[in-house]
Amino acid sequence: MNNDHQNNHNELDRAIIVATQGGLPLVPRPYHQIAEQLQISPELLMQRMSQMQGSGVIRRIGVVPNHYALGYRANGMSVWDVPDELIDQLGEQVGKLPFVSHCYRRPRNLPQWPYNLFAMVHGKSREEVEVQVVQIGILLGAQVRAHEILYSTRILKKTGLRLSEKNRAKNAPKPLTQPTA
Repeated sequence: MNNDHQNNHNELDRAIIVATQGGLPLVPRPYHQIAEQLQISPELLMQRMSQMQGSGVIRRIGVVPNHYALGYRANGMSVWDVPDELIDQLGEQVGKLPFVSHCYRRPRNLPQWPYNLFAMVHGKSREEVEVQVVQIGILLGAQVRAHEILYSTRILKKTGLRLSEKNRAKNAPKPLTQPTA
């Protein structure tokens, strides 16, 4: 690939990131709307986004629900002390539970923090969260040495990649021509 072609892709990819960093528009065909804004074809937009995802520039595209707005006001991070050699197997099982929004491994900080498996659950009450945590405990069985529930005390805004305001203005989307091969 020659440098002009690569520069066109870099410029287009930056414009795509700027156009999508606040989220996709809530319309029936969001990629078409973004492509129109960037003055490119929807096919090119999707091809570039797929390429960026394949190369790791974009890790994932997904929905981030506001659990609080949906009535789930008790958010509990359950933390578990399980044997390290079983954490992948156990974490995969816990992550498949329908009420677990995310599950992952974290390093221990002994002796104060023995927990290595984290599973986030959401409920309309703390009692609902506690019932879900009991279900996780049943699934994990005798492997559990200890666990706790850490409740959210405030909501933090979740965002993905953001370009700085300076870079955003400097690199604001402008009409682009499609790169030629």
